[in-house]
Amino acid sequence: MPLPLYLLALAVFAMGTSEFMLAGLLPDIAPDLDVTVGTAGVLTSAFAIGMTVGAPLMAGLARHWPARFSLLGFVFVFSAAHAVGATTTSFPVLCTTRVVAALANAGFLAVALTTAAELVSPDRKGRALAVLLSGTTIATIAGVPGGSVLGALLGWRATFWAVAALCLPAALGIIKGIPARPAKEATGGPALRSELAQLKSPRLLLVMLLGALVNAATFAGFTFLAPVVTGTAGLGELWIPVALVLFGAGSFAGVTVAGRLSDRRPGLVVAAGGPLLLIGWPALATLADKPVALLTLVFVQGALAFALGSTLITRVLYEAAGAPTMAGSYATAALNVGAAAGPLIAATTLSTAAGDLGPLWASGLLVALALLVAFPRLGVITAGRSSEALQ
Repeated sequence: MPLPLYLLALAVFAMGTSEFMLAGLLPDIAPDLDVTVGTAGVLTSAFAIGMTVGAPLMAGLARHWPARFSLLGFVFVFSAAHAVGATTTSFPVLCTTRVVAALANAGFLAVALTTAAELVSPDRKGRALAVLLSGTTIATIAGVPGGSVLGALLGWRATFWAVAALCLPAALGIIKGIPARPAKEATGGPALRSELAQLKSPRLLLVMLLGALVNAATFAGFTFLAPVVTGTAGLGELWIPVALVLFGAGSFAGVTVAGRLSDRRPGLVVAAGGPLLLIGWPALATLADKPVALLTLVFVQGALAFALGSTLITRVLYEAAGAPTMAGSYATAALNVGAAAGPLIAATTLSTAAGDLGPLWASGLLVALALLVAFPRLGVITAGRSSEALQ
């Protein structure tokens, strides 16, 4: 894999740390800003909504800019939003900074996904995506737990400052590693209307829907994992980053394995990983009061969720091959429709009899829905423009 791809992954690491870090910070943010934990969970959805709206919007604007200029601009706006978030005492202002950061993140990821696909041969998109998403998974291993520990020791605001600072070396990597090329539209690429017309494809819409459902399940359980660790399992607060590390380690393993299979054997990942993921969420809810079982299943669910999710997002890139500058935004939108819906759905279960375990049951239901949609159409999911490389 080319070096610039790893430099893009460095920036994704910084942004992934921000996207996931609230899972360990919500119990501190809520009382500091005088809101409930369920209300504080809206911060995750606000970020995801900004990502969903921002992905096509920012990708459309970035068509007119060189890739390096776009990526740098998005990184600097992302950093500034976190600096403002670290200083505010207002929950609405913090929500606003999360939306702004999400818009910048969406623009960056949309351009980065397209750039990553262009850095490799057409039949290696899955592996390139795995490298790029490794920035997110490493964020869950190191960045998010580190942020949780930093928040526990110095307060949640210190974590926001750390993310803002983390963007600076990422920006330097972009300057050094991404060539200053002209915008694709200026070099004869397809018109925006033609790229948007790709959204009429039933196959593209199908894999976007499945990616959204699986990611909704992931965020439903992950966002509210901290109360399960400290409440149901009865572990201390410093066990929260341990659980997050295990989830991140699992997600890294899942993306790595899926990166080897998603180009040529996507059907295998869906057929094998989907049912296991479905079984895992109810198992996690049932065994959450047993710390060893809880921590083991957190690792397993991280691996399965990211293996299945990254494979479906790779399929989005294949199905949107006719939209070279917008394909990344379609993949980003699919991811973040799920990331927005998951915590909102999960939050409604906290006031039910299931309590802190409600989000885990909600995750299981979302995966079940995805599988009900997916399995009758498995051949459609694995077919496409690059079918010769997928059998």
